Parts: sequence; C-alpha cells; structure tokens
Amino acid sequence: MSYVHSLRVRYGECDMQQVVFNANYLVYCDDAVDRWVRVCLNIELGNDPETHFDFAQIAFDFMVKTLTINWTAPVKYGDVLDMTCRVSRWGNTSFDVEVRGKVCGDDRFLTTITYVSVDPQTHLPVVVPSLVQRALSAT
Repeated sequence: MSYVHSLRVRYGECDMQQVVFNANYLVYCDDAVDRWVRVCLNIELGNDPETHFDFAQIAFDFMVKTLTINWTAPVKYGDVLDMTCRVSRWGNTSFDVEVRGKVCGDDRFLTTITYVSVDPQTHLPVVVPSLVQRALSAT
C-alpha cells in the first residue's frame, strides 16, 4: 500500500509572493508523517485505517532529531500538494523518513527526517518496536 497525504495550500500559509512560507513545509511534513504512521499501525493491527491511533497503546512515540529539506520548485497558493512517506533507514532506536512533495506529479521538495523512538512516558530513547518496523516497511 502506498500512502499519499494531500492538501490544498491556503492563502495564510504563503508569503507575499504567494509561495509557501519556508516553515510551513515542515508543518506539512509533520502532518503527513503523523497521519501515515497512524494509518499504517491501524492496518498492521487490523483496525479501520481512519480510526485515531493512540501510540501509548503500544508504548511507542517518536521525536524529531534531524531534518533536512531540498527544494526543487516552489509550492504556491491553491496548489494541491501530494506527499508520500517512506522509511529510508532503520537504526536501533532511530529511523529516517523521506517525505517527497509533488504538485501535479512534479517534484517540489524532498525532506529527510531522522526520528528517535521514545518511551511515551519518559521520552527516553527505546528500541523501535518490531510492530512499527513491520507497519512502516509494508508501504
């Protein structure tokens, strides 16, 4: 299954040139990754993909460690932005997710985010659960 998170760029997310303000790309990626992970975990557990997933039920959460973004072309007011997510690297307590943004099939940006798997109570690093690895590797 390939997951695509889509959104239409709103006026307030743009700068004076009607191009998405830099920081909003990161908000878009955060939303895309959050939704993708929740859908994948629901599917892995046999739940309805649209049901809200609570990470605490599997004693897992994840936090950003490093983020890079490479722009190819701007995303503008009114564009429909399609973002696909995939894990590009698995570590012991961390993993990298690539988010590729496209408008009408044309590349606009590629973001690589390193996440650290953490205990939801202490926020200390923990091994990425095998359930999470299976769920995110299936897409």
